[in-house]
Amino acid sequence: MKKSVIYILAAAASLCLPACKKFLNVQPIDKLTGNNFYQSKDDVVANIYDMSRTFFGKINETHFIGATGEYRSGEVLSEPQADNGPARAYVEVLGRNDLLGLINGNPPWNFYNFYRITDWTGYYQVIQSANILISKLEAGVPGVSDSEKKQFEGEAAFIRGLAYFFMVRLYGDVPYYTDAYHSTALPRENMVSVLNKNIADLKKYKDGLPWTYSDPALKGVRASRGSVIALIMNMNMWNAGFDKPNATKYYQETADLGQELIKSNAYRLLPINEWATVIKGRSDESLFEFYRSINYGDQNTNVAPIGDMFLHYPYKRPEYTHRISFAYFRAEYMQKLYSGTADKRATTWFNSDIYADNGKFMMLKFAQNSFATGEEDANPDNTFMIFRYAGEILLCAEALAELGQDDQAIALLNKVRDRAEASRYTGGGGQDLKDFIFLERSRELMGEGHHYFDLVRTRRIMNSEWSYNVLTLDKFNRGAWTWPISNNALANNPFMTLNMYWVNGGN
Repeated sequence: MKKSVIYILAAAASLCLPACKKFLNVQPIDKLTGNNFYQSKDDVVANIYDMSRTFFGKINETHFIGATGEYRSGEVLSEPQADNGPARAYVEVLGRNDLLGLINGNPPWNFYNFYRITDWTGYYQVIQSANILISKLEAGVPGVSDSEKKQFEGEAAFIRGLAYFFMVRLYGDVPYYTDAYHSTALPRENMVSVLNKNIADLKKYKDGLPWTYSDPALKGVRASRGSVIALIMNMNMWNAGFDKPNATKYYQETADLGQELIKSNAYRLLPINEWATVIKGRSDESLFEFYRSINYGDQNTNVAPIGDMFLHYPYKRPEYTHRISFAYFRAEYMQKLYSGTADKRATTWFNSDIYADNGKFMMLKFAQNSFATGEEDANPDNTFMIFRYAGEILLCAEALAELGQDDQAIALLNKVRDRAEASRYTGGGGQDLKDFIFLERSRELMGEGHHYFDLVRTRRIMNSEWSYNVLTLDKFNRGAWTWPISNNALANNPFMTLNMYWVNGGN
């Protein structure tokens, strides 16, 4: 990890991105992180928005959600007849877990810039910005009331925790710090410890945040108490998979937080026929998202949205390059998810070629809010969802099932299935229920970047019943589920190590 002066300069430089100009007047770099910048509540809010933009930059620089959370277990195949077919074969390279082949050499998909996933600098820019903001708020910022101070600190702690959570799922152990202007080189810390420290940190700030916002433009966009609860729940469930002796503690806390979230009545599942509202963003179902809209002139990288791979004409244009989808989910896998029982997601989120096993397949889940009327190559105008209510209901159900509280788990499972107008679960408890909840998360959250991480934390990635790309126990323990870490991390840090599975050739 680079020394703090490099982080601070990089974080300050990020404030000067063109998309930020509407939120603050850019000042000289030496003023941005000091007392001359934090002079008002507006400065604090500007910094909160900037941290979110910097974070989104990591998602927007490549096809991040699919590459990290969807394709590595082999369910997705490329359509060779699609436009620029060889470049779309990266999904199958990911499906073989050949990450070195993905980012090395001169493959036809280089324009996707997958190598950038290996660089954690952007996350540490967010972390350092959050650390500085919390420090400044503790010292006092003119015009910020006590209640606003608690809220702003909570928002900063949330985005900092989210950065650590993303890094843990990508790289495993990571350096951890929360002090402003950090200057000491650190080794990587055990990921369970990192998440436990984040959980303790987030608990301090959780109740200082509002459950939701009266301004509808802020729903899901600014961190709320629901955002923090969702993050803690996900951190706990990750740790339950890697800290087995303490798994019951993590499950209980996840269940308790999930029930607190539900009892708040601050969020709701929208009817399935209102899915366009959910995926557009800022809905009552959103817990946290990176909201994007062409109305604001947001510049999405065209390859970033997951829907780019699974839509074709008339949802993607021009027609001559989008007559079929670039990729598709295997028919066998789709039949496992939608086996013929009633479920309106099968017809709302997919076209009639749901089992086509070729480029006729379309995931209409991300086809909503399409604005293209000419021949421009643009994706539908949807949000980048990070946490939403349905996912946390199912995570709570999973925790309850692990605790043996089957009746409560089934009741929550059926809340999600009722919204999908799907047949209710009427089976038994135990392993059958746990497996069904896993499949329900696979159905409900498909394309939202959770599936691969669910496979890893539950160890199903080592079972051919659940993954087309099975990892052996040896490979799993050596970190085959992680991503390589860029050599840039070694600069100025004698304590740094890389992920040895990838250093040793990825085998």
